[in-house]
Amino acid sequence: MTQKTDAARRRRSFSQVDVFTAEPYRGNPLAVVVDGDGLTTEQMQQFANWTNLSETTFLLPPTHPDADYLVRIFTAREEYPFAGHPTLGSAHAWLEAGGIPKQEGLLVQECGAGLVRVKHDGGQLAFAAPPLTRSGPVDEEDLAKIALGLQLPRTALQDASWLVNGPNWIGVLLESAEHVLAVRPDYSALDGLNVGVIGPYGTGTRRVGGDPGGPEFEVRTFIPGDAAAEDPVTGSFNAGAAQWLIGSGRAPASYTAAQGTVLGRAGRVSVDSVQGDIWIGGSSTTCIHGSVVL
Repeated sequence: MTQKTDAARRRRSFSQVDVFTAEPYRGNPLAVVVDGDGLTTEQMQQFANWTNLSETTFLLPPTHPDADYLVRIFTAREEYPFAGHPTLGSAHAWLEAGGIPKQEGLLVQECGAGLVRVKHDGGQLAFAAPPLTRSGPVDEEDLAKIALGLQLPRTALQDASWLVNGPNWIGVLLESAEHVLAVRPDYSALDGLNVGVIGPYGTGTRRVGGDPGGPEFEVRTFIPGDAAAEDPVTGSFNAGAAQWLIGSGRAPASYTAAQGTVLGRAGRVSVDSVQGDIWIGGSSTTCIHGSVVL
């Protein structure tokens, strides 16, 4: 049985991409199996569990006539229909492997959430934020859990909204970026709720590194559970937060968010609202390239 299994394995192109940063090892890493054809769901999940990254993706031939490629996205424990940094990192790896989109400057990714457009202008990639499948107010019971989990008084949560576009995010608005950076979460008190917090920077020296042209918002995302963790840079949450904040007038049509600061990362997420679409973009860089036997 083992011999048959080993014989079925083959060498496949593999990349590890750092997403939402132009500086290697300062963003959010993603494992990409560039040739995932023929792998079963169980094999994909096992490999994703082994990489032990927040997400691992597998690129496959598309099944939809308008798509350039199909991507399957796995955490160490489950498959996601959509996620942000895996979308940009997978598009980067697909292009680097010689992929040529059907439309110049625009890739179409097929995934569990449907078709996702990814702009490509030779520099940064940006995906069109998918529609939220759940949005709106968060009930008081959950807000009480979140306040306890963030170790903040309930009054510090200025507003909150469900922001579900694959992952089940709840977005929480705090008074300032400084308040976001000061949060020390108690994951056990979050009771299984995936929470992202966002707060605005002021002007001048209050920006990151004192740069007046720096990011307008600071973001952090917390994922409780058996492997409780803070995500370095989160495309799906930023996509949902942008729809919420721009739609409510709390953010301008274009802005930049910083994420990962507390973790020693330098994630930068660009947000741009154009004619009804919200584009979430950032730089990607390949840190590891080679092959994997699967």
